[in-house]
Amino acid sequence: MKPTENFFWGNSVSSMQTEGGWDEGGKSLSVYDIREASEFASDWHYANDNFHHFDEDLDYIKDLGMNMYRFQISWSRVVKDGDGAFNEEGIAYYERLIDGLLTRGIEPMICLYHFDMPLRLAEKYNGLMSKEVLHAFVRYGKEMIDRFAEKVKYWIVFNEQNLYHVSEAFKISGYLKGERSIDDLYKILHNVMTAHARIANYIHETTDAKIGGMLAYSEVYPATSNPKDILAARKWDEFVNYTLLDAYTKGVYSHEMMTFVKNNQIDMGILPGELEDIGRQKNDFLSFSYYASTTINAEKIPVGTPPNFFLDYAKEDNPNIGTTEWNWQIDPLGFRDVLNKMYQRYRLPVFPIENGIGVQEEWNGINPIQDDYRIDYHRDHLKAMYDAMFIDGVDVIGYLGWGLIDILSSQGDMRKRYGLVYVNRTNHDLLDMKRVPKKSYDWFKQVIATNGESIYSKGE
Repeated sequence: MKPTENFFWGNSVSSMQTEGGWDEGGKSLSVYDIREASEFASDWHYANDNFHHFDEDLDYIKDLGMNMYRFQISWSRVVKDGDGAFNEEGIAYYERLIDGLLTRGIEPMICLYHFDMPLRLAEKYNGLMSKEVLHAFVRYGKEMIDRFAEKVKYWIVFNEQNLYHVSEAFKISGYLKGERSIDDLYKILHNVMTAHARIANYIHETTDAKIGGMLAYSEVYPATSNPKDILAARKWDEFVNYTLLDAYTKGVYSHEMMTFVKNNQIDMGILPGELEDIGRQKNDFLSFSYYASTTINAEKIPVGTPPNFFLDYAKEDNPNIGTTEWNWQIDPLGFRDVLNKMYQRYRLPVFPIENGIGVQEEWNGINPIQDDYRIDYHRDHLKAMYDAMFIDGVDVIGYLGWGLIDILSSQGDMRKRYGLVYVNRTNHDLLDMKRVPKKSYDWFKQVIATNGESIYSKGE
């Protein structure tokens, strides 16, 4: 059993965790550029300096045999302050990056937004709470499609869009002021979905490129067989995951969620034409990140809590599975289940475009890091994916790991490393940023060379 020959093997990154070059090339400020370093977090000024040295990283991607690279365009790099003039110098950087991928036989995938709101739009309009920011984002997205869709055939609008359905939305949407109310949350999630739909519609109206919605899909199990736990887990899936998948595939939000909106008189800020835009959208595939699973204990949920906030109170560790040092619980069977929930219910091809394990690692300056734990993690998740494909019948496009050349973590912590390639820097010392392949590099190279067959070979 193995994937088809056109299966995508690749790597995913975001701009602020990778690029550096924070004040170069005409780039304006994002909300990340002003965040200061702390004990366990770097500033965001240099990352792994991909802005200056992406050729070396792309050579590693090619050497691994990967045929796809998902990167993010920094809105602040290509549009002054998010709604001003287009910055040709910044656009030229991405042109060079795309050409560098294509000359190496690597398919580019573009993500348009990965949490780094232009600072001015956050300060003036409160980010994606605002229709002005919605319009500015769609303007930016359409311009990037006009510039790059002839060369780039795979697109994502928002990274992990379901995070705008939970309290994390207030951290990633440019929201700087407010009471973090349920009304504000639903205004944000609706503006985000409207933006996604308008970009998807534009891509299909003007190009032959493909676009897919993306979720951060962490399996959430009931903590016990108590029916209340089972109900809470189901409601979480409905309000956080299925409502987006319904919108991507059917053009409507979850009926249960909208009944909740009506019963609680929630103001989503819906303007004429927006629901029609959502209804017209077409997505070519469904994509997601997957790292871990958890459980939910309904007894911990305060009375009257909206389902969107359940895990703020009721998350519990699962005693049946292991965990990382960051307490992300390792669950390959959850990965298989998510693949099935997305495909069997919606019957669009699915695409896991982030997966991996973050671990603290230090290089001794001589020997490659012996990261057998990373090999184990990827092997077990790949086997789970193959079971979903060949036993359950799930149509899977490819498999993209996250940050397979070390980058800053989502919290800016260089200690949490996902890579097959070590980058020699710490949170507070850039050192020489030398790239050093780990043991997992050669293992993954063999997996790709055999199109996955090597994970079933003797000794694996």
